[in-house]
Formats: sequence, structure tokens, C-alpha cells
Amino acid sequence: MTTSTRRPVHLNLFKIKLPIAGIMSIIHRATGMFMFIALPYLIYLLDLSLSGPTGFAEAVDSVHGFVGTVFVFLIMWSLSHHLLAGIRYLLIDIDLGVEKEMARQTALAVVVAGPVLGLLLTGGVL
Repeated sequence: MTTSTRRPVHLNLFKIKLPIAGIMSIIHRATGMFMFIALPYLIYLLDLSLSGPTGFAEAVDSVHGFVGTVFVFLIMWSLSHHLLAGIRYLLIDIDLGVEKEMARQTALAVVVAGPVLGLLLTGGVL
């Protein structure tokens, strides 16, 4: 009794269509990892800025360059996305927004509002 089933030999992740909630969940995890990985550099900048006037000027210069501006945007986007997604998850825990359409809309709102809020916060910081 041998039956042959056609199973995929490999899994092509580019052909899988994730729902928006899945994409938001992956971004939530990625932003959490990015914030954790960025902590040593942020602590270094804090230490540098508190060391004196010259250290503060060096910290300001490193943040106001192109790479520094991109880094600040990524930090602000990570913070805003992580905060908004966390609030969404807390609301789901108390059974608000559990319905399929509402869950899709809130996930899309988090994915769109995260970078927009990140840009606004970056403009406010720099």
C-alpha cells in the first residue's frame, strides 16, 4: 500500500501570500530585535553626550549626518510601530478587534501609521 503524494521539495517563501496581520507581526518582531541591537550604540551616544561639551558636540554631529538621520528614523519607526502593535495586541487580548475585518484594518493601520509617526518623530528630534 504505497501512495505517492505530491509534496513540495522546498518551500518558496516568495510565493506564500501572508495576510496583513502576519506581515505586521513579522515587522513587530523585527523592530523589537532592531531596538535591542541598537541599545549599545544608544548607550554609547548617551555616555558620549554626558562626558562634556565636546562629547555632546560629537554626539550631535554623529546624529545629524546622513547615516545618523537614517538611524534615528529607524529607531523612531521601530518605537512607534512596536508601541502601536503592542496596543493592538493588548486590545485583542480583551476581545476588541478580534473579528476578521477589524483585525485586518487595525493591522493595516499599524503598518501605515508606524513609518508616518516615525517620520514625524524624526523631524521633531532632529
